[in-house]
Amino acid sequence: MSRVNPTPAARTFDEGRLMQVLVAPIVSEKATHVADKTNAVTFKVLQDATKPEIKAAVELMFKVEVKGVSVVNTKGKSKRFGRSVGRRDNVRKAYVILKPGQELNLTGEAA
Repeated sequence: MSRVNPTPAARTFDEGRLMQVLVAPIVSEKATHVADKTNAVTFKVLQDATKPEIKAAVELMFKVEVKGVSVVNTKGKSKRFGRSVGRRDNVRKAYVILKPGQELNLTGEAA
């Protein structure tokens, strides 16, 4: 039995939730290298965000087609501030791979 997707992915999720899923783009040397190599964009996302939600959020906000999503959970480091010990927040990163021919410009420059 073939599986048919009657509606786009963005319509199956709450649009207000999708607007909050992507916290911030990650612009670093590693993220830029990955973007050049695999046509992937890196985002910091909510801790409880799922791959389908992330895909739907990127497609809704940036009007691009997403090929796949990979997610990495990074534990926050323990850091000392004088006598007290603090801890950085845990981070969930999403590597969003775009379909060939699709491009996402996060620098804010006009193309």
